[in-house]
Amino acid sequence: MTRTSPSARTAPRRIPWLLVVGLLVVVTLATAALVDQTRQPSTSSSSGSALSPPDHAPNGGRRGPIGMADGVVPDHVTVYDDGIPAVAKLDADLRGALREAAGDAADDDVDFYVNSGWRSPGYQDQLLREAVAKYGSKDEAARWVATPATSPHVAGDAVDIGDSDAQKWLSEHGAAYGLCQIYRNEAWHYELRTEAADEGCPRMYADPTEDPRTRQ
Repeated sequence: MTRTSPSARTAPRRIPWLLVVGLLVVVTLATAALVDQTRQPSTSSSSGSALSPPDHAPNGGRRGPIGMADGVVPDHVTVYDDGIPAVAKLDADLRGALREAAGDAADDDVDFYVNSGWRSPGYQDQLLREAVAKYGSKDEAARWVATPATSPHVAGDAVDIGDSDAQKWLSEHGAAYGLCQIYRNEAWHYELRTEAADEGCPRMYADPTEDPRTRQ
């Protein structure tokens, strides 16, 4: 019978402990690396370009959901709804003229519903980007949506009236209140021209690209 030396008998018992210690070291190092990675801020997109700060967007807007605080209008908002920023932040004279006209239109069973009024720069920028995607180019989008820097909506000087009956009523009677359609391709877009009560509304532009204000 072969006698086994003491060192040969103890060697198998040491190997599992060495493996356990080695695995613990590997797991510890891997965990530390993972934690360190999660603490690092993301500074680039998948294409390698730097990302904008998460709460800011071009032209003074902000990223994240656009809501009523930016001028988004829920259904069935009227020119009397001061709790809606799109109405409350309109120019006071424009809002007053709209309410005066709406009161008289109600006698003809016509209601004024606001599709859009004041807009934040961020909301206007979003609408412009959506228009570019829809129409395929900036030039075509400009026929419908102005930039945040030039839009009368951002200034609180324009309102979009949604109901077709109200649009028809304003086209016939709006001048008496200083309310004029500005663009031929936008039957819903009205602005205040106080001289219209005496002189009539000015000639309409074909679309916003003819408006000198949009080319500033």
